[in-house]
Amino acid sequence: MLFGYPLGEIALLAAWIAGAGILVGILAGLFGIGGGAIIVPVLYEVFRMMAVPAEVCMQLCIGTSLAIIIPTTVRSYIEHKKKGAVIPQVVRLWTLPAVIGVAIGSVIAYYAPPELFKIVFVIFTAFIAVRMLFGTERWNLGSGLPGRGVLAFFGFLTGLVASLVGVSGGSVSNAVLTLYGQPLQRAVATSAGVGVPITIAGTAGYMLAGWLSMAKLPPLSLGFVSVIGFVLMAPVSSYTASYGVRLAHWLPRRKLEIAFGCFLLLVGGRFLVSLI
Repeated sequence: MLFGYPLGEIALLAAWIAGAGILVGILAGLFGIGGGAIIVPVLYEVFRMMAVPAEVCMQLCIGTSLAIIIPTTVRSYIEHKKKGAVIPQVVRLWTLPAVIGVAIGSVIAYYAPPELFKIVFVIFTAFIAVRMLFGTERWNLGSGLPGRGVLAFFGFLTGLVASLVGVSGGSVSNAVLTLYGQPLQRAVATSAGVGVPITIAGTAGYMLAGWLSMAKLPPLSLGFVSVIGFVLMAPVSSYTASYGVRLAHWLPRRKLEIAFGCFLLLVGGRFLVSLI
């Protein structure tokens, strides 16, 4: 027994999380996302098996996801920056509004019921799935980036959504940048850069929200962040992120997008059923 759980069960869960970490890292580099769309549903099942109270399970999943994808997002950003694909003015302009959005999301995590997070996650996964399955290359809002005010708003929206779903915000920022005529590779690289302050601020916010909530949490939890989940998944996903970056620059993406879109529909459906 360890922390009240059978060693065999912990070993199985550890293998599950570590295996998911490989996929998370590759997806981070390939699609410019921190992997939260994978991490959150995996951790949700893990924490349910560990009898984490339902009223804090989603918050714990999201906070842990944000912590896990910090090294993945940083590594992805560094690799993309080496290739000169980052749009630095967008990263600078979005950082502050995104952090403000994250802060508001952390406050919501303290007060909101778990059902809200599931609803937002379902909407989020449906949005990404539609983009993956049907493509948006033909959709656009303009041939160039909008003004600073509009861009700042999109930065705030990216941070808010990221903190409510447990992602780096890459899916939202990718959509914005490609809709305004930016090449996909530049959008992916820039999204990784914006994801760095989002994940760091989000992790700190969820730690604080969990501490203030005084909720009953699993062993080795720092607020709404599971140290066990972070230690097991973060190193693996960080290491494999560079392989995803390499794939992003030469691998035909369509079949992977379709597969990922179908997976997200299944994940969204899982959370939707849990709301009934």
